Amino acid sequence: MENYDYAGYALRGELDLNKLATRLDISRRYRWEEPMILTPLDLRPVADNVDTAERIYLYYFGAVVFVNCSAKTIETFCAGVAPYSEAFRNLASARFHDEYALQINTGSERHITNDSAVMPDYTPAFSGIICFVIAKSVALERIEERLDQVLDEIEGFITRLEHGWLRITDKRLARMASSILSFKYASLSHIMVLDKPESTWKNEEAYQLYLTMANLFELTERYNEIRHKSETLLDITEVFTSLSHARRASRLEWTIIILIVIEIVIYLVDILK
Repeated sequence: MENYDYAGYALRGELDLNKLATRLDISRRYRWEEPMILTPLDLRPVADNVDTAERIYLYYFGAVVFVNCSAKTIETFCAGVAPYSEAFRNLASARFHDEYALQINTGSERHITNDSAVMPDYTPAFSGIICFVIAKSVALERIEERLDQVLDEIEGFITRLEHGWLRITDKRLARMASSILSFKYASLSHIMVLDKPESTWKNEEAYQLYLTMANLFELTERYNEIRHKSETLLDITEVFTSLSHARRASRLEWTIIILIVIEIVIYLVDILK
């Protein structure tokens, strides 16, 4: 019986794998859809189809998954790679993280849950799939929290609007719209919620593992929720923008009227003189 332990963390932002590879003297170039797989102590690349006791999966959308790595090994890795990337400083205190366990038990039935999986046999593709799902899950969690923060901020503006107050600058509206669009872009393009690992096209058992885990972690549902909230926020932002423009136009009209009245008063004063 074999056991594999996984620990996934969401980084503070995106991770440029090719820039990191250059700093680590790794000659290969990484495509946007593939992870960088390293050994934790000497920071050397490992192929996905090569099984090693300890390995680390790095994803460009800002997530890292440790396989069979102790807390001490994770600390050593972070200390070793921190000079090359600020994203790994204080990783142990990262807010968004998850753990998973895989047990290989010959003769047992296949059983997969939110916390662990039991498989009758093992292929290296299983680790890649589990890491991929965990990485997407913690990255989505990071986006979900930031989106909820924007929703709370918008709620405050709506409350003030109910009392007839609308004090929000164009710069702040633009920043909100930018944040909302970045949520949609990150969840669709960066985290690849709708994409599947390449190994699922060649291995039916790996494909079933991915489908089951993606369903258990509710990746598609969470993506749809992020998209729905983002579209709602964009609609609200458009309303605020329209109201802000209408208020500015009204102020401009009143300014013109006041200037005309002043000009008339000056004219009448001149006549009376």
